[in-house]
Amino acid sequence: MTVRRDFQEPARCRPDLVIGREDLFAGARDQLASGGSVLLHGPAGIGKSTVLRALAEEYGATARTVLRCSATESESHLPFLALADLLGLVLDDVAPRLPLAQRTALESALTGRGESSLQRDGLALRLAVLSALRALAGHGGVLVVADDLQWLDPASAELLGFAARRLEGTPVQLLCAVRTEGTGSQEYDRYLRACPPDTLAVRLGPLTRAQVAQLLDHRGHGGLPRSTVREIHRTSGGNPLFALELGRALADSPTPPRPGEPLPVPTSLRALVLSRLDMLSVEARRTLLVASAGARPTMALLHAAGREAAEAECAQAAELGLLATEPDAPAVRFAHPLISAALYAEAPAPERRAAHAALSTAASDPIERARHLALATTGTDPEVAARLAEAAALARDRGAPSVAAHLGLLAARHTPAEGVPSPQERRLQAAEDAITAGEIDLARDIAREVLARTSVPAERVRAWIIVIDSAGHTMTEVDAVFPQALADAGDDPRLLALVHYQLAWRALIVEGDFTEARQAAAHAAELAARGADRRTELLALAFQAQTETLMGHPDAPRTIKRALKEPQDPKVAWHHNGAGSARFRWLVMSDQLTEARATVTALLREVRRRGSVESEVHFLRGLAETELRTGHCGRALELARESLRLARDSGIGETASAMLTSLAEASGGDVDRALALAREAVEHAEEDGDQMYLSRALGALGYAQLVAGDPAGTVRSLRRVRTLELALGITDPARGRWQGDLAEALVRIGEPAEAQDVIDSSREHALRLGRESVLAVLDRSEALVRAAQGDLEAAVAQLTSAQDRLGKLGYGLEEARAAFALARLRDGRPGASAYDQATRMFRRCRALPWLRQVDESLTAPEPKPGPAVPEALDALQALAAMERQVAALVMEGATNREIAARLFISVKTVEATLTRVYRKLGIRSRVDIVRLAAARRAR
Repeated sequence: MTVRRDFQEPARCRPDLVIGREDLFAGARDQLASGGSVLLHGPAGIGKSTVLRALAEEYGATARTVLRCSATESESHLPFLALADLLGLVLDDVAPRLPLAQRTALESALTGRGESSLQRDGLALRLAVLSALRALAGHGGVLVVADDLQWLDPASAELLGFAARRLEGTPVQLLCAVRTEGTGSQEYDRYLRACPPDTLAVRLGPLTRAQVAQLLDHRGHGGLPRSTVREIHRTSGGNPLFALELGRALADSPTPPRPGEPLPVPTSLRALVLSRLDMLSVEARRTLLVASAGARPTMALLHAAGREAAEAECAQAAELGLLATEPDAPAVRFAHPLISAALYAEAPAPERRAAHAALSTAASDPIERARHLALATTGTDPEVAARLAEAAALARDRGAPSVAAHLGLLAARHTPAEGVPSPQERRLQAAEDAITAGEIDLARDIAREVLARTSVPAERVRAWIIVIDSAGHTMTEVDAVFPQALADAGDDPRLLALVHYQLAWRALIVEGDFTEARQAAAHAAELAARGADRRTELLALAFQAQTETLMGHPDAPRTIKRALKEPQDPKVAWHHNGAGSARFRWLVMSDQLTEARATVTALLREVRRRGSVESEVHFLRGLAETELRTGHCGRALELARESLRLARDSGIGETASAMLTSLAEASGGDVDRALALAREAVEHAEEDGDQMYLSRALGALGYAQLVAGDPAGTVRSLRRVRTLELALGITDPARGRWQGDLAEALVRIGEPAEAQDVIDSSREHALRLGRESVLAVLDRSEALVRAAQGDLEAAVAQLTSAQDRLGKLGYGLEEARAAFALARLRDGRPGASAYDQATRMFRRCRALPWLRQVDESLTAPEPKPGPAVPEALDALQALAAMERQVAALVMEGATNREIAARLFISVKTVEATLTRVYRKLGIRSRVDIVRLAAARRAR
């Protein structure tokens, strides 16, 4: 495949813009930094030139001399042209330093003033190139940058290879790129043999879907719907050049592709990938067109569609590289998805319809037959519309809501205006299927189209609900929709129930008002019951139950039972906002982890069967959270990362998934990544005005900061959580489980009084609600407060009890943290024996960040023994007046803030004074001051 010049990437490309190649770029950078050479290889348009230019820009500045050449296919027959590009500008500098025979041969080859050839002056030319590079290297590093090695003229390629193999020990590096095809291709071997022995071969593969989206966004095509980006990725095969051209064509097109049709392929790419199409016979082209129109073409399908000579015609196409040959494989596979799309785009409309007409009877699957019938038919046709609607229902039952959405759009297009169901009803069903499939942009576009077409109240309210649903947690963006939806609903209780259910969500997400959200949900359930809309009634009851659970409201169990009463709606039973989800949340918060895991696993299995992307993202998070609670940190991390990938791909639940993945990373993965994800979640929640998830995201940030060894940061984050949840009306400490972390961090920064206040207020609610695991964690934190106050015996007893209770409840990670805290208290000097149990527990949990903390405790230098107590007490008298006052208040148990207030100084002054006190007394912490106070009283 030949890439034309006008499709190559822009000349300037900074390394930070090499999208999707970060790891490869880092490897190549390290190789160049160590003095080695790099050979980039991969298929046409894969981005080799972009990476090459980025690396050359970065490392060209470090070399004294940079030699460049970029060959083209049209110039590859001209001898010594690439060599002239490389050495032409430095010839005058190096020629005087070459032996006469070498200089004459090189000047003749580069200037064309004489007749030089490899046959006549072979040795002299080879030695001349080698000598020239060595001469340049004598004054500093030389970087040779050569793009498109496959088009180098043979003479230049031979001379460059000869020199490269003999440059060992000189500061000459090669940075080259060559085109190769196929993932298992070894075509680059011969180019690698022509490079220095230490050359690193780096293959560039296709971009992922997320990377294609990032590339399109960077190049100004970020407004495309996610479903379209997914199709661009599929059609381009992840090739960045092809993806950009497809994105540019779609951005410039006044109308999007019709449902069921491939993407429009610009003329430029058609010429690029179909250059060999003219070599096919007319009948072979028709056979390939039928194959391109089919979803899963096989020889049997082509025969059934009337292509009797399909084998011979496909063999001819395979010889030309248009089809991939797979021995014994029934499928007919194009060498690249773009070939299929370009072939379809190139065909005249009548020929396309003929291909679909043939497939509408040949395809064995009823869904495929209906799709082809629609694409073979023009205008409205009630019978075709009915068959498409039946096919959409079948796809929905099979768990393929995306297919159902596109079939529904085709059904609407073929439905007459006076048809029953109406075209708008079929469009709305398609939009709801699109939401289930995670194609939010498509759903919103369909709803907007319906609102522009209909005046029927029921259709309009349904469309408004889709617009609201598609906003997700960014509900502030659709505030203006609610008055319009209420106006369209009139006094119809069924329609009003739909709107009030969404108003309940708005009260929770935007206003952060749990009380109002609960009341709105209860009102929606009442309206739905009056209107005999059981589905909306069940959703509203489930929402009410979830709200009451998070509030710690006593009615929560009773509301869950109401939501689980028969008759049930199967769509609500497995929905992420249904009663099953509310019951799962109750089980988790009530410490019934085994039953919670079984419940969420069953829900996840069902939503995957149905193809509901949003529910899958939600229940993946739920299962990850359950695994995290039980101490299976490795499994939790896998599930959380899967949830985050799916959330980012679909644009659904990104904030929540980033928050949960942060918790999993801090427990079992990379702490730096945990911090980055938590900050991302906080930022997104603040941007969206999402009060509910802002507190959760800050909780994740506080935990990550604690694991990272930043207790002051933990305190800042979790104090905000405490304030937010108080304002939201959240009283159940099992909702975020941050209280123990805040108390522990407060102890670490010398604020035991505030830590005790957090423990006491949280314990009151935990006792009222029977949250046993929360009570055990609070006891673990209180033990740290007691230790800080010098009561080590009581602290050890409380920690031992907390560890035992957490183990019985099945909270593996929390149990291990208690064992770790106990080891620290029991053994003043780091030693293996005190930490063995904590190490075993953290290892069993695969809690890698916590294991690193144990290792740090074991390898920490032994503290120098402090002065004997009498000496230290005597030293108290030597303190300055301010230092004695601060020390005395610490002995009374005052916090730094309380000391600052009582002495009318700043907290920073208190901290600085304490540092001097520690140094003068030969002690390390506030705990030692408390011990001194106890010793003084004993004397």
